[in-house]
Order: sequence, then C-alpha cells, then structure tokens
Amino acid sequence: MDFGFDARTEELRGKLLAFMDEYVYPAEVVAEEQRAALASPWDTPAVVEELKAEARRQGLWNLFLPDSEYGAGLTNLQYAPLAEITGRSPHLAPTATNCAAPDTGNMEVLTQFADERQKKQWLEPLLAGEIRSAFAMTEPEVASSDATNITTLIERAPDGTDEYVITGRKWYISGAMNPDCKIFIVMGKTDPDGEDIRRQQSMILVPRDTPGVTVTRAMQVFGYEDHSHGGHAEVIFDHARVPVSNLIGEEGGGFAIAQARLGPGRIHHCMRLIGMAERAIELMCKRAVSRTAFGKALAQQGVVHNWIADARVTVEQLRLLVLKTAWLMDTVGNKGAHTEIQAIKIATPRAVVDILDKAIQLHGAGGVSQDFPLAELYAGARTLMIADGPDEVHQRSLARRELKKYL
Repeated sequence: MDFGFDARTEELRGKLLAFMDEYVYPAEVVAEEQRAALASPWDTPAVVEELKAEARRQGLWNLFLPDSEYGAGLTNLQYAPLAEITGRSPHLAPTATNCAAPDTGNMEVLTQFADERQKKQWLEPLLAGEIRSAFAMTEPEVASSDATNITTLIERAPDGTDEYVITGRKWYISGAMNPDCKIFIVMGKTDPDGEDIRRQQSMILVPRDTPGVTVTRAMQVFGYEDHSHGGHAEVIFDHARVPVSNLIGEEGGGFAIAQARLGPGRIHHCMRLIGMAERAIELMCKRAVSRTAFGKALAQQGVVHNWIADARVTVEQLRLLVLKTAWLMDTVGNKGAHTEIQAIKIATPRAVVDILDKAIQLHGAGGVSQDFPLAELYAGARTLMIADGPDEVHQRSLARRELKKYL
C-alpha cells in the first residue's frame, strides 16, 4: 500500500488549499450575513454561487465521481485528501465544488443505475450544479436503521394507467428545504409481502412539484437547521403519481442500490470528518497560545498538551485507516472493503466528536457560541454516529463477520 500523493492529487491539493484560503474561509462570514437578509432562510446566498463559479473555473468540480465521463475520474485514494480539505469548511466547500451530500450519492446512483432518459433529465443538471436533490429513505414511524422496515408504498396505479402511486411519510430528508431541490430519489416497497425481504424495496424518481408531495417542515439537528445543505425535511407522499419509467433499475432492486450508494457515502463522510478534526486542532492551538489563565498561557497547561497531542495521534490513525479503506475500494471493490468501511464509520465520527468536544472546552463560552464553528461542527459530527446507519448496526455486522471465522 502506497499512500503517497501522485502528481494529479498533489496538483489538485495545491489548487484546493489555495481556493479554501482565498475564497472559502472568507466567504463563511459573508454567507451568514447574506443569509440573514434573504427572503427565505433556505434561499442560497449569492456568495455560494460565486464560489461554485470559481471552483468550476479552476477545475475543482465533481471531484468525487470516479467515472471520468461524468466527473473528475479520480480514484477513492486520490479523492480522499481532497475531501479532507473540504471538510475543514463542511457547510461551504463541498457545495462550492459540487461534492455535497446528498447530491453526491444521488449522482452516483444515477450514473450507475439510471437509464439514458433519466440521466439526461436529472443527472446532467445535477452535474452542472443547476439543481439540487434529496434522498428519501428514513421514516419516523419505524426503526430505519433496518432498511427492510420502511413502510412507504410504491404501487402500480389501480386505474390501469402506466404510473406508480407513492404513499408514505419520510423525515430528515437532507436538502429537501432548498428551493433548488427539484428531484427526490424515494425508497419504498413495491412488493411488501415478498418472501425475500431484500427484494421488497425499489427506488423511484419523484419530482418535487409532483401533486401529492408536501414538504411539511424543517427538522432541526441540535437546534441547527443546516441551511447550507438545504435543511433536513419531513416530507409527505400522499398518493403521488409518477410514470412507471421513473423507476430506477428494476422492481426489487432498491436495497442493492442503497448499499451501492452508501459505501462511497460513508467514506466521503469520514474523509470530511478528518478535515473537521484538523480545523478543530488548528483552532485549539490558536486559542491556547492567545489566552492566559491563572498566570500562564493555556498552551502551558498540561491538560491542554494532552488534548492537543491526543487529537494529533487520533487524526493520524484515522487518516491511515481511511486511506487504507480507499485503497481497498479501488483495488478489490466496495464489497472487499466492507470490513474497513464499517470500521471507519464506527471509529471516525466517535473520535472526531471527542476532539471537537475538547476544542469546545478549550474555547469556553466561545466554543458553544456562533462566533466559532465548533458547535455546528460538533452537531454535524455527532449526527454522523447515526446517519448512514447507526454505529451499533455497523458494530453488529462487523462483530458477526469476525466471529464467523471461528464458528
């Protein structure tokens, strides 16, 4: 395993680091100021569109897509250090480079499973950053950590028309509050009584303006509404009708598509989490050398030394595990990297939450305020212990795989 940066990665890293310094970090405050003056808090601040235009001009666009026909054609190992850099400003940089969830996962689904008509209608404008999208899977009435539990129905129209009728309630549907969100990828059951519980589900494209689709409210995350990602909405599908041709792949293929979507999504989250941890360490160090308590700088306090040293060790460990996972995904495929994907999904959010917790502590009241990004970073990192499958689900699966060797 060689984790050294090749020439292309090194070039893109240099450009992306300069882009962050020159454009993204200064835009963080500007975006908040502009958002306060918008007619709707879900509208996109003008500075975000300016960032997107600049990123595209510099070739820092669709870096996440390994398919060179649609994206940058980077391997997971090449993309890992780039995603880490964007994770330092997770509410701006991924969107600026068109590498933000849930659009990334949706574009991957459309690239792999959509037909040519679906790609033309939805993938192309997503690749161009002209629209946003949402992935509607999680439901409030069931334990959605077990995807076979979902109750949303995708039924053939009873009147014999060539349509499906979608009925169900979803929540924490990321991106759905954004007015630029034009399409939902909805997971529901086309065969709820089928013998194979992993062939009951299908995925279907539902335009946001379809009659019967209602975005009812924004869901908060630790009190944050996450405007930059387009919020997390509750969505009702009340006998919403779409053409049969909107089905992605085949009936019963939804569970397999979800698994294909979530593998890359999990490693992308972990890459960005490491960037969040690096930002936290940077802020800790700056705070430690600039503040005095009980007659000496915080940087001279032993407990602060421990926090910073432990954070550095943890980040280096996590980065190596993520890079190994990326390398395995490139060389033996997502299935061959299953253990490592689960390992990073368990380890990274948990460890980064701890680092952010120490950074907040070091900043005192400032750490929980809006004057520093730490509280919002903490909320995002803590949520990732639940999103894309809670830690306990991955621990269960990983442990069973380990025990299987001895049974």
